[in-house]
Amino acid sequence: VDRWLAHHAPDLVVNAAAFTAVDKAEAAPEQARRLNAELPAQLAAYSAARGQWFVHYSSDYVYPGSGDTPWQEDDDTGPLSVYGLTKLEGDQAVQSTSGDYLIFRTSWVYSARGANFMKTMLRLGRERDALEVVSDQIGAPTPARFIAQITALTLYQRLVMPAPDSPPPQGIYHLAPTGETSWRGFAQEIFRQAMAQGESLAITPESVAPIPTVDYPTPAQRPLNSRLSCRRLEQALGITLPHWRDQLALTLAEHLNS
Repeated sequence: VDRWLAHHAPDLVVNAAAFTAVDKAEAAPEQARRLNAELPAQLAAYSAARGQWFVHYSSDYVYPGSGDTPWQEDDDTGPLSVYGLTKLEGDQAVQSTSGDYLIFRTSWVYSARGANFMKTMLRLGRERDALEVVSDQIGAPTPARFIAQITALTLYQRLVMPAPDSPPPQGIYHLAPTGETSWRGFAQEIFRQAMAQGESLAITPESVAPIPTVDYPTPAQRPLNSRLSCRRLEQALGITLPHWRDQLALTLAEHLNS
């Protein structure tokens, strides 16, 4: 990494790299720590030494997942898994540098490309006429494209065309669409919208049965409450964030029309 930075000498580092295989991280903590904690520390130190801004992405998994109130950026953390712990260590490493930084904590990321929940549900929805999906984990599905758009807007307002009164200050921001749902609700909406966009499925939204997290055991414990308050981001940018269903419609159209 140091050799790459020295060779390319970037003016801005936006770190989207991470060990995101939550269950695999339980058995590979050192690999997870290298990518989720040591790498952002390395990149943040590079940026700080050159007086440059550094952008990093974090996760709702840094919180303990208790209660039903949306998490605020200043709430106490309490990760439940190796993944969550190493993401928190990365946040703390970035914050400890002397440079300027933006940390975006987001949740339930999916995309028109790559492997993710939306594409898995579409595949299963074509193959099966019934599914069971966890219904007691609550959050806001967040498209990668939406994360990129908000990141670009924040950097524009901070670096390219700073607002004369108060450009977005450095720090941690929650980044997710508005609204909330369960994984089951997300799956049902994927099927509902896909059918509305002309996709042929074997399943219907009503055929997605709810199951509790305890009936779907995984190596890593998941937070039940992944709600994120994004008010700080809205105030910093002077915007109103869109609803997760609207963002799903855009992402589905991008995927189905590609």
